[in-house]
Amino acid sequence: MQQTMENNVTMLSLYDYLGKPAGSDLGAAVWQAAKRVGIKPEQREVSTKSYSGKILVYPKSFLDQYFGSKRQTNDLPF
Repeated sequence: MQQTMENNVTMLSLYDYLGKPAGSDLGAAVWQAAKRVGIKPEQREVSTKSYSGKILVYPKSFLDQYFGSKRQTNDLPF
């Protein structure tokens, strides 16, 4: 569920970015990291075969930075 804001910022859910469910622990860690750097994720309502409800979407550039730094230190939780 890729979304683009008015100023051409690509917003992605963790599922879209990772290609699989992130889980609540990783979701909470990403949310905390975004909060620390002043990024406010947006909420989206989704309805799929396996999930209906609200999700958070983040700027792709933030996710690149977050997961890029985690990959460099081998701290990915999966």
